[in-house]
Amino acid sequence: MAWFLKNHTYSIGMDIGGDNLKIVQLADNGDGINLIDGGYENRPVSVRAGSIEWQRWAIEAIRQVTTSGKFCGKDVTAAMPASEVFIDHMRMPKTNGAELAGAIFSKIKQKLPFEPIRENTMLKYIETEDNNVLVMATERKIIDRHLAIYEKTGLKIKSIGVWPIALTNSYTRFFGRRKTDLQAIVMLVCIESSCTNVVICRHKNLLFARSIPIGAKQLNGQIYPKSDEDSSNSEKAITRLVFELTACKRQFLSMHRNAQIERLVFLSDEAMDKDICTAIAKHLEMPAQIGDCLAAVEVTEPWRFGIDRRLCGPVETSVQKKEQINWTTAFGLSLS
Repeated sequence: MAWFLKNHTYSIGMDIGGDNLKIVQLADNGDGINLIDGGYENRPVSVRAGSIEWQRWAIEAIRQVTTSGKFCGKDVTAAMPASEVFIDHMRMPKTNGAELAGAIFSKIKQKLPFEPIRENTMLKYIETEDNNVLVMATERKIIDRHLAIYEKTGLKIKSIGVWPIALTNSYTRFFGRRKTDLQAIVMLVCIESSCTNVVICRHKNLLFARSIPIGAKQLNGQIYPKSDEDSSNSEKAITRLVFELTACKRQFLSMHRNAQIERLVFLSDEAMDKDICTAIAKHLEMPAQIGDCLAAVEVTEPWRFGIDRRLCGPVETSVQKKEQINWTTAFGLSLS
């Protein structure tokens, strides 16, 4: 009974991307965070991301993972794939109240990658520091598409979050617990299979976010090169990623002229290639660390959960191609 009183179970965190689906549920047992259950499914190569077939695959995959495990309840905190969320940064418009959202939409509508109609745009904005605003937008029909997926699986949406806040949740809960971390500004780098998601935050305060379309698929040739061409393409991908991260750093500092980014945190796992991290940190001229979320939680039976640390980084077997399984976003969603 005492264990039950101090145990707090979080909602199911669901990270649906174009390439895979990751589902986890965490709990706080009073002594730390432990994993209740989790699992992942890769999108079949014959299924195009975002298509009707993709929706059917996602529904079936969610059912398979959640019904075969020991998840508690049906409450889900999900997030839109990074590729389907438009992000921009701007100065705070000189208005307030009900007119603020309209003023923000007017500033971003020409940049939107979809038809800029206010009624069809779901808009979220976060006031940051130094009179700046971080804006996130997506099409309403995409939100409806994801809601339909969860409805058909019998799950209950607690909220649809955003990946930048999920990354911030994982950082603050697992790696930003010292007193000195409360005011430290850090750059979080989360390398997914097809993209690298970047967040700059001051502890819980989100200051900057951007998704870069360069991921483990492009970088892994450096780790498991099959040919000189693979190694060359990987080196080019690393160079492009360094260039994009440098651009993120410069853009942030241009908006926050008195700020200083104190360190770089790679939200990944122990299988992350250290040479890539070292090269990026050296070019950015920043001290760096690897924040391994799996090492920060208690996982008693990883083989049953489908969260085997041996499969969290780039792996290659006769039946499984190289891939990067990064649980940071899913963990952060569960903690929301």
